Amino acid sequence: MADRALRGSNLGARSMESDENVVPSERQLTVYVCPEGHRTELPFSIEADVPSTWECRCGLDAKLQGGGPEPEAKPVKHQRTHWDMLLERRSIPELEELLEERLTLLRESRGEKPRRKKTA
Repeated sequence: MADRALRGSNLGARSMESDENVVPSERQLTVYVCPEGHRTELPFSIEADVPSTWECRCGLDAKLQGGGPEPEAKPVKHQRTHWDMLLERRSIPELEELLEERLTLLRESRGEKPRRKKTA
């Protein structure tokens, strides 16, 4: 019986709310211009923080027309690599010594003869 009541009602397809007594917020029209000369007009709420740049359809950054000075770019922090972190813990001579030890163990497990150490 309940199956028949839901037939053809498109559940979730439409909102059952009406637009009565709904007042949209006031809008401001902002204009962005990219270096290629493309203009993009976007409506924003008056209460919204308007970004100083917007990605243009050509992929470049469009700047807000009549906007203030650009915010200063934050300094980019250097990305630490695995090698950088390893060098914080060990020196190059220590790493060479560890490498030689591991290579000796690997060669012994394969049954190879140990190699003579290089003298500088």
